[in-house]
This record gives sequence, structure tokens and C-alpha cells, in this order.
Amino acid sequence: MHNDDVVTGTLVEESWLTLEQVSAVCSVEPAWLLQHIEEGLLPGAVSVSGIWHLSSNSLLRARRMRQLERDFDAVPELAALVGDMLDELDQLRSQLRQSGHSRTG
Repeated sequence: MHNDDVVTGTLVEESWLTLEQVSAVCSVEPAWLLQHIEEGLLPGAVSVSGIWHLSSNSLLRARRMRQLERDFDAVPELAALVGDMLDELDQLRSQLRQSGHSRTG
């Protein structure tokens, strides 16, 4: 995860945006985003009168899924699964750092 992802995610997480604005933040096309939301692959996405709210985790998830789909020609469900695994790996690494253990090798 890059620092700009954290900043963007934090700022947007507190905001309600149009579909086009959320798509731009996630670096995806509006149709792609809407399809993945409708398929339940971006949980927690909320829309009120065409204005959307996604958590910072959902924003990062969308970026990762799009990259996996593009780079590996992965189907959306597989990209979501791999995205979940990468999120869990990030969490585990963070827990290791917080506990004072560092990765060697």
C-alpha cells in the first residue's frame, strides 16, 4: 500500500461523491465500478440519490481488483478473492511490525 492510497482513502472515506468521482479515485470506469458493486464484490458501498460512499478499504479493494483483472485477465470473482488474500497479508505484516517482529530475508 502506498502513502498516497492512505491519504486518498482517508479523505474520500469521509465524503459522499458521485459515481464518476468515486470511479476517478479508484482509477476505474464508472460502469466497472457499478457492475462490481451490484455483484457484491465491493461490500459497504452505499448510494443515496446517486451520491456514493465507500470506505477506504473498499477504495483500495477496487484498485487492486481492477489491477488484477487487467494484469492477469482475472475474472472479477477471482480478483476479489486474491484482493482479500492480499488485504489479509497486509494486516498480518502490520501486526508483525506492531509486535516488534520484522521480516528477514
